[in-house]
Amino acid sequence: MTDAEEIRVRKRRERLGRRSEMFATWLLRLKGYRILGRRVRTPLGEIDVIARAPSGMLCFVEVKMRSAAETALLALGPQQQMRIARAAELYLAHRPDLGRKGVRFDVVTVGARTWPRHLADAWRPDWR
Repeated sequence: MTDAEEIRVRKRRERLGRRSEMFATWLLRLKGYRILGRRVRTPLGEIDVIARAPSGMLCFVEVKMRSAAETALLALGPQQQMRIARAAELYLAHRPDLGRKGVRFDVVTVGARTWPRHLADAWRPDWR
């Protein structure tokens, strides 16, 4: 693959990722969630979406887009879960009041020609 082709592929994936995150935030808002941040960067990694659930719980949401929703969930491996958990821990260290009603890790899967699917409390890190 040439450099130009690689750049085009990277840009296409970036557009798909942004669109998937837009669908995820749309779904969460319809469910009564308040979006606190999108693509939140920390020195330890990026968090796709941070939202407040209607119950008041703070949710760190990973958005996965694949051709099939089932493969999207499989793409969230233990190393990625650990990276997200560390980024969330650092985020909370600077904003401890946000997590007082609890914290959970959710996943929104986006598949081709399907509605986004929200999986609340999809996984739990060791530190929680």
